[in-house]
Amino acid sequence: SLVATILCFSGVALFCGCGHVALTGTLTMLENHFSRVTSDHATLTMVIQIFQYIIYGIASFFFVYAIILLAEGFYTTSAIKKELQSDFKTTVCGRCITAFFMFLTYILALAFLAIFGFTAIPVFLFFNMWTTCAAMKSPDANITSPDSICVDVRQYGVIPWNATPGKACGATLGDICNTSEFYLSYHLYIVALAGAGATVIALIHYLMILAANWAYLKSAVSTHEYQDIKTKDDQDLEAEARSKEGQNSSSYS
Repeated sequence: SLVATILCFSGVALFCGCGHVALTGTLTMLENHFSRVTSDHATLTMVIQIFQYIIYGIASFFFVYAIILLAEGFYTTSAIKKELQSDFKTTVCGRCITAFFMFLTYILALAFLAIFGFTAIPVFLFFNMWTTCAAMKSPDANITSPDSICVDVRQYGVIPWNATPGKACGATLGDICNTSEFYLSYHLYIVALAGAGATVIALIHYLMILAANWAYLKSAVSTHEYQDIKTKDDQDLEAEARSKEGQNSSSYS
């Protein structure tokens, strides 16, 4: 649980922090080079702001949820040890809480797996743009007309088709690839993707821990019930033996 919590904190921090800054850099790059009219990218600006608010919520939620799962893991381990070593008994409510966390963690793992796939989209777009710029600068490319090589972000649906200029070609494209907004956003998206992957691994780790704890609790309850039945049977046999000894003593007298 402790390893999963550290991995979860690290992954969520990388995803949320880098993703927030990368979105801001992407918007700045689009405003400066691809969509100079504010009304053309107003919808995109609103969507990015919504994503940034969602990032705030994800960071806050997972900070609390990871601590809860860590506490639940330590508590369940302690409960299992006490149940096996003493007369302490786990309740049905406690087992239901473990099952609930297992179900919720499964849903969150699927959700973050979708987020992981969604985060790969900007990485793919920036990678295409970066490789295009690298191809133009390569001496082996032997490009006679660099102005014919363009990157049109309108075809990705990021901005509308009537946005001005909407695309960048030749030397202009090379200058965009050299800007700090592009370089920083590209690498931050890669780190955010890695953070999302680490979070998925942490949630899968949590899921395995919760499933194991639930199985241990169920096994401990069965073991405790078996011990109770065995103790009761031994007491009955002992009482029966004493009763027979009493009868034999009376008959002998």
